[in-house]
Amino acid sequence: MGCGSGDEKRALVRFVRAADGEVHVDATGKANGRGAYTCSTPDCFEKAVKTRKLASALRVTLGEEDIDRLRAEFERATGDVADPAGTVS
Repeated sequence: MGCGSGDEKRALVRFVRAADGEVHVDATGKANGRGAYTCSTPDCFEKAVKTRKLASALRVTLGEEDIDRLRAEFERATGDVADPAGTVS
């Protein structure tokens, strides 16, 4: 969604909107709900958020708190933790 490249589902990070409207990273790839995928790179996630493709694909409105929570979940799921300067370690 962010960078537009394709890959196998197992190599992507799945986000899911559950029946209650909450959006989370789906570590199993099998959670019920509407799903959307990004590459496992922080740049792809940020681009999907910035261009609102993630919100559009999941048919939700994401506020700043939602985005911050999803960013933290994404970082935990991928092991890529960005420092305050924006670089990835």
